[in-house]
Amino acid sequence: MPFERVLSIYIMQDFIEFDNKKVSFYTLVNKNGISVDITNYGAKIMRLVVPDKNGNFDDVVLGFDTFDDYVNKEEYFGAVCGRFANRIGGGRFVLDGVEYSLPINNGPNHLHGGVDAFNSQVWEVVSVSEQVLVLEYFSADGEEGYPGNLNVRVTYELTNENEVKIHYEATTDKATVIGLCNHSYFNLKGAGSGSIRDHYLQLNADFHTALDGDACPTGEILSVKDSPYDFREATLIADRIDHELYKPGRGIDNNWVIRKHQPRELILAGYIYEPTTGRKMEVLTTQPGIQVYTGNWIEKNKGKDGMDYDEQCAICLEAQGFPNAPNLSHFPDSTLRPGEKYDEYCIYKFSVE
Repeated sequence: MPFERVLSIYIMQDFIEFDNKKVSFYTLVNKNGISVDITNYGAKIMRLVVPDKNGNFDDVVLGFDTFDDYVNKEEYFGAVCGRFANRIGGGRFVLDGVEYSLPINNGPNHLHGGVDAFNSQVWEVVSVSEQVLVLEYFSADGEEGYPGNLNVRVTYELTNENEVKIHYEATTDKATVIGLCNHSYFNLKGAGSGSIRDHYLQLNADFHTALDGDACPTGEILSVKDSPYDFREATLIADRIDHELYKPGRGIDNNWVIRKHQPRELILAGYIYEPTTGRKMEVLTTQPGIQVYTGNWIEKNKGKDGMDYDEQCAICLEAQGFPNAPNLSHFPDSTLRPGEKYDEYCIYKFSVE
């Protein structure tokens, strides 16, 4: 079913009903003409339109023209992933002496919160204005195997400084683990405009988390110096992506340790840059890690506006906690307890050079 755009809201017969809940679609616009379309289905960014160095506007995130495709094709396009983003090894963890088992949906691992996770839930729309959308989701105790009743709030704000600011908040009534991220797929030439090998990537990271043969962190934290993991200077992705160390994942799919002076500091994690359009996207975050994924497993299919999507046609910059942190005590703690608040930011900031 196609979407119809009317004023600032995408509608289909006023709304789409899914799982007996109302799915709606909203557009935020800033004073510079940048716009971002978001749905409460999976709290997904569906479209993000920004200018290039010549003032031409293009949509720079992958997505689909129909709601059915969001449900049945690439489930993580633009989504908020949780209760725990990325991988948990073996689909299990121990918290306060109790072992919890989670669905296995990525080789031997639990990935992005499980089979029926935050990305496929209908979130409640709390409020919406021209530049701010607030969504909430209640994740019940035992959902996808996780303990605790979790109340989650995600606020999307499109600022006049050309930032898409994402604020994650959560509380629980029982000790649990949590790690949220946004999983938008970016191509700064425009969604469906070919490979992202011609993008430059820069990361403010001196270390990365080593992986086992199933793409899950082993617990080792290794220096990037003199290795293909060194993106401390802006580096053409094509110069690194085919290195032997990236071949098991068919490209880059790794977590880097963001350089910080103190925990939860809001800091620039890095950026991508595409020279023909001059577009640059910086990522700022309070989170400790950033997963870079070069769309290595995108299935060939039709995306928005009839554009062709294929592997490595987009890049994800997922600001998040460290993968497998619930099983590795020396990683940044992913535990949330009653009386505490999960409170993290991710900001995508656009400019041209």
